[in-house]
Amino acid sequence: MSWQIDSSHSHIYFTARHMMISKVRGSFEKFSGTVNFDEENPTNTTVNVEVDLSSISTRDEQRDGHLQSPDFFDVANYPTMKFVSTRVEQIDAHNGRLYGNLTIKDTTKEIALDVEYAGVAKSPWGTESAGFSASASLNRKEWGLTWNQTLETGGVLVGDKINIEIELELVKQAQAETA
Repeated sequence: MSWQIDSSHSHIYFTARHMMISKVRGSFEKFSGTVNFDEENPTNTTVNVEVDLSSISTRDEQRDGHLQSPDFFDVANYPTMKFVSTRVEQIDAHNGRLYGNLTIKDTTKEIALDVEYAGVAKSPWGTESAGFSASASLNRKEWGLTWNQTLETGGVLVGDKINIEIELELVKQAQAETA
């Protein structure tokens, strides 16, 4: 069954270490995709998401501009980042691991997202929604995001480890009637 991402009730967040002493949180404000969620057999679920990298927000315009520059995402040449699932490993009724290919710039690597299924609810307007939370950690350098600056006090300006947190609300799409 096809489900659309409800972008007004979904979020993609990330955190990275700044100067080795604090964490900077950011988000991507524009993304879209479909999830073919198989309620009967979750291991048959497929996910395809595209993120508009120009929508990055860290609450600092100068930093956002730097992240969009060739030093990081190079948004002028690579406007989107994509995730396409390859398999699902079901752990229990509410938890699983979603594997897929994450493409940033011209590099594609497999990542694993730990996923929690929150259930299905019917809205007052008659639509059916499903909720999921997902998280992962990755090393940005594996996707060619290598820019950094050494600090006078030791360490670097930007940490290599990026933590990702995703909250998705999906809306079930009506099936097309067969002739």
